[in-house]
Amino acid sequence: MSTSNLDSVFLAQRLPLLRTLVRMVKNPSIAEDLVQETYLRVARTLLERRIDHLEPFLFQTGRNLALDHLRHLRMQSRTMLDDVPVEVVQAVPAPGSSAEDSLHAEKLLERLGTTLSQLSERQQRIFILSRLHGCGYAEIAEQLGVSLSTVQKELKLIMAICIGLVSRLEESP
Repeated sequence: MSTSNLDSVFLAQRLPLLRTLVRMVKNPSIAEDLVQETYLRVARTLLERRIDHLEPFLFQTGRNLALDHLRHLRMQSRTMLDDVPVEVVQAVPAPGSSAEDSLHAEKLLERLGTTLSQLSERQQRIFILSRLHGCGYAEIAEQLGVSLSTVQKELKLIMAICIGLVSRLEESP
């Protein structure tokens, strides 16, 4: 299958593909980007191997890219906030807050960073894999060669340390 075949199939299927991706990602701009990325991926694949059924391959590639995008968003949204009490989250100043609120937030982040840097190397890895990379307990346990219960206990301890620090900062003038 040649690139000219891809061009004709792509042009004929562009709008249905775009509609499919908009339904999946709920954002026309991102869907448009995914349509373009789909074309590029399929064109690269055509250089490497023959594709007998181009239209279904085009749609499957687009859907896979949309699912990757949604997975990435889900991982990005997983943060330390999962385990932090609501009152602590509400205490973080919004953009445009007073200088005092901003200073407090800066102090909090600095202390949290210092506290986290004092954890053991394994605890830091567990925290990073869980809160920054969105890995589940089982995946972390497998990557680090520890038990599931160890991961759970370590994360519980780390979050208790973080919450304790926040509480102490809230109490101090």
